[in-house]
Amino acid sequence: MTTARQITDPLNLLGAVDGNLRVAMRFFGQATGSGDIRRLDRAEAVYSGLDYGVFNIAFLTQPLGAPQDLAQVLQQCGRYYSQYRVRWSFWLCDDLLDPVLRRRSRDLFTAAGMRQISQAPGMVTSSLSVPWRVLPSLDCRPVDNKSTRFAFAELTSVCFDIPLSVARAVYEPERAWMGDYRGFVGYSGARPVSMLALVRAERALGIYSLGTLPEYRRRGYGEAMLRTALAERREAEPMVLESTEAGYPLYRRLGFREMARFTVYLTK
Repeated sequence: MTTARQITDPLNLLGAVDGNLRVAMRFFGQATGSGDIRRLDRAEAVYSGLDYGVFNIAFLTQPLGAPQDLAQVLQQCGRYYSQYRVRWSFWLCDDLLDPVLRRRSRDLFTAAGMRQISQAPGMVTSSLSVPWRVLPSLDCRPVDNKSTRFAFAELTSVCFDIPLSVARAVYEPERAWMGDYRGFVGYSGARPVSMLALVRAERALGIYSLGTLPEYRRRGYGEAMLRTALAERREAEPMVLESTEAGYPLYRRLGFREMARFTVYLTK
């Protein structure tokens, strides 16, 4: 059982944010049926089975204190992905690095042939704030059949600018949804307009892939999607996520606060 002390303890929350993300990332190693998940020394590497860098993801599994430690991790990951001849990305939890190493980390990634593509604050809340406006009606359906799997793939393609063929390869297989990753699609009438995924792991409920069609944005559909999907959340279960720049104002308004910082790198 999650206790109030665990929810408010910064170290426990950092572990929940980082650990939940790592569980969620394994989805990409399982979804297509041709991927792989490999435990390395102080890191883990996920291969999606596709030559699409942001779905081939590596991350740390423990804190690092010296530049040579991070350099060795990147070399290991590079050797792992080289066997598949694909581009790959690294989700770095900056909080797992010694402060001195943190300042040098970008140079080490550059030396390894990677460039920074984004920063994503890891955020947490124990409850959502009260809605400040009337939200649109939304029919929230679980991803549990061919129709909702295709809708999730199509929404992912549009909302996150991912080739539809790649999104379909990842999100359409039935096997993709047999693990910890649970998807939901929000319908306005008969049209799918919003989506998100939830992952329950590391004593927290992780929120991922919240997106809304461009023509439905700024009208409350994303917030309605989130609130509806979270209706069955367990009491006292903290909610965690990694925010995009576009989503940050919404999450702050909903009561999320920053707990960790992630920097995302991609091979050049």
